[in-house]
Amino acid sequence: MAFKWPVRVYIEDTDFGGIVYYVNYLKFMERARTELLRSAGWSQHELAANHLIFVVGSVEAQYLAPAKLDDQLIVHTTIKKPQGARIKFLQAVVKEGSDRVLCQAEIEVIAVTPAMRPKRWPKELITTIDQTHPEVWS
Repeated sequence: MAFKWPVRVYIEDTDFGGIVYYVNYLKFMERARTELLRSAGWSQHELAANHLIFVVGSVEAQYLAPAKLDDQLIVHTTIKKPQGARIKFLQAVVKEGSDRVLCQAEIEVIAVTPAMRPKRWPKELITTIDQTHPEVWS
């Protein structure tokens, strides 16, 4: 199972050819990760106030098929258990009503302090995700 977040394709998301510009899939995925945390009761502002910031350490993405203007998409998000400051999100963008994956990525997110030093993912954050979205762990 996965956390699912809907996204509609707007004209600002497309390139000259009328398909979603490749980097915008990463924006859709970022929004889904943020909404996963928010739905578990954690906002980015609250985390930053607790001296926890997330930065992307790496992205490995495959673009498999195009999305077009007005398409309704669903971003599926699963998570691998954290290892220290690092956690990997496995995300796929599919067209609503279809199982066809348009784009998939493995995104490593690193928890850091405001001074950009790695910081272990807080147990309470992991516990909250476990309680609110147990389906996301792969």
